[in-house]
Amino acid sequence: MTNSILIAYASKYGATAEIAEKIGEVPRQAGLSTEVQAVDRVRDLTAYKAVVLGSAVYIGRWRKQAAEFLEANEKALAERPVWLFSSGPTGEGDQEAFGEGRRLPEPLQPIADRIRPRDIAVFPGRVDPKDLNLLERWMIKNVQAPVGDFRDWAAITAWAASIAAALKQGAPA
Repeated sequence: MTNSILIAYASKYGATAEIAEKIGEVPRQAGLSTEVQAVDRVRDLTAYKAVVLGSAVYIGRWRKQAAEFLEANEKALAERPVWLFSSGPTGEGDQEAFGEGRRLPEPLQPIADRIRPRDIAVFPGRVDPKDLNLLERWMIKNVQAPVGDFRDWAAITAWAASIAAALKQGAPA
């Protein structure tokens, strides 16, 4: 195992990828080695001392690649410090309310309970109608979902800084 931290993500239109890049930048600035990769490019977790895993949320679900990654790597993730994040609810206010108070889509909670992540964050996302296909635009209109960029960079940076601080202090695995 190296001292590198993996920030793995699943993103559909790039907003979650940008959040993952910001999360990776903060520990890097604190002197920690980080790698930011899409989950479908990660082959082996043995090289990482810690993992931050996040996904865009659509219709209350993580992207398929992220959910499959979490499930397939459950044992390896349970052996190291892990943080999870979701991106996608739009609008102002309490982002945890998007999932009826849950911070993770319900089908993934039993896996998370076994992995025991250090924290689970929910960040507001971004919806740009020009990126959406016809069905997605119809769905957004039908449910009257807020459109725009609601990402809170200060909150994302603060969360990433807390991860960096925990790892610098040698958070136990």
